[in-house]
Amino acid sequence: MDIGFILIFQFSNDEICFIKNYEMKNIICIILCISFSKINLAQTDSMVLYYSFSSVPAFTITTVPDSTMFKKIDIKKKKETLIIFFSPDCEHCQNETKKMLADFELIKNMQIIMVSTMEHHYIKKFYEDFKIGDYPNIIMGREPTYQLGAYYKVQSLPTTFIYNKKGKFRKMFKGIIPVDQITEALHN
Repeated sequence: MDIGFILIFQFSNDEICFIKNYEMKNIICIILCISFSKINLAQTDSMVLYYSFSSVPAFTITTVPDSTMFKKIDIKKKKETLIIFFSPDCEHCQNETKKMLADFELIKNMQIIMVSTMEHHYIKKFYEDFKIGDYPNIIMGREPTYQLGAYYKVQSLPTTFIYNKKGKFRKMFKGIIPVDQITEALHN
């Protein structure tokens, strides 16, 4: 059955396609193809960025206790690096810190960057309570914009990201992790 009429589809602001004198089956087929292609194009990439770009992203945190800026460029070269997202009022984060400090001998040569979005005075209290100043390889700071957390797609705390001596991403852990699993992830 032939139907003689004009259909107008708008693909973008500039591009309009006219379809004339097609059979109804062809028109339906075209409509379905366009719909499915638009759905496929609308899908977002679910791959997290740290898998695609295996090095530490650019960032800036305000350190505790002195409020200096610490940036990616300040990360020591040829050192294994841990980036730990935490919150001073998170019980799991407090337990993770206790366990990490108890087994500190295993990670004393790693650079540890602890990042929180909480207010400076909360992080400073955490810093003082756990005597983080006694551990020169731990940098603790505030990143209020949450850009780093968004890059890593952090959904729970604590979350730890491990980088090897070459600065390449090795593994991500959610929750409390034993220190020996950190060293194991670096050497596998």
